[in-house]
Amino acid sequence: MRRIGLTTTVPIEVLIAAGYHPIDLNNLFITSEDYGKYIDIAERDGFPKSLCAWIKGIYGACIENGITEIIGVMEGDCSNTKVLIEILKQKGIKVYPFSFPHTHKEEDVEQEIKKFMEIFGVEYEEVEKVRTRLNKIRALAKELDRLTYIDNKADGFENHLYLVSLSDFNGDVEAFENELMDVIDKIKGRKAKKKKLRLGFIGVPPMTGDIYDFVEKFNAHFVYNEVQREFAFPRADKAANIYEQYYDYTYPYDIEFRLKEIKKQIKERKIDGIIHYTQAFCYRALQDIIIKDELDVPVLNIEGDKLNRLDARTKLRIEAFLDMLSDLKEEPK
Repeated sequence: MRRIGLTTTVPIEVLIAAGYHPIDLNNLFITSEDYGKYIDIAERDGFPKSLCAWIKGIYGACIENGITEIIGVMEGDCSNTKVLIEILKQKGIKVYPFSFPHTHKEEDVEQEIKKFMEIFGVEYEEVEKVRTRLNKIRALAKELDRLTYIDNKADGFENHLYLVSLSDFNGDVEAFENELMDVIDKIKGRKAKKKKLRLGFIGVPPMTGDIYDFVEKFNAHFVYNEVQREFAFPRADKAANIYEQYYDYTYPYDIEFRLKEIKKQIKERKIDGIIHYTQAFCYRALQDIIIKDELDVPVLNIEGDKLNRLDARTKLRIEAFLDMLSDLKEEPK
């Protein structure tokens, strides 16, 4: 199977039906033991210091790993992606376009996916067959999620790691399914965690993966990872077809649509507070204004840049936020 790079989650069912081996460049970048080399490659090629580290990392991962074809999401993702695509084209990489329409109308989403299928020469029936197969694995991800927020046995990092991996199934559908089943079996055998504070993580998946272990030092744990959960398509079983599934996917659409699901999960998971993660130089940081106005629980916004570890200042801010949540929880109703 030919490899094809992804700059974000797209209808992977189409690519697999077309015989491709999808690779999420974000995951390739951030899981590398030497992730910084990808940023260095981009900066040596002229990418400015004052640009999102994710964009530079995606570029470096694509170039360094010999990816010759990618899907370029032209609408519904980072605005910098459009320029990134132009640069990769200039480097001789073949780019296939895809868009999550800003209108967020079902008919427009359907039209975009149909165009995507035409590009890769696959039929609706082939795509639906793959979707049925992938949704069996997505059902396992839902089980892992339940083990996180209902049974309190899976930790926040495990939840983050396996849900975010559903963007490309770690490049191997069968192997990932087996790994996920093994992980779930091990987690089921644990005793439930007894943490005082229940946290939600919203925003793009973090560069700073140590945040999950850090909060556990303060009698807290993450029971909700917003965007990672969306990558796993938790409502896919309710979608009649691939068009409905990607219409219901919250990440690429407006903040109002995202907030409806976030509010629902805050209530269902009994969340005490939210950490909203944004990346330096990203427009999504401005959404924090709306988020804080709309949510009924305390929200802390933290920002990541190049480091894959929390810095001292951010640790202090998180610790103070958790102290406040603890005090609020102890106050008489």
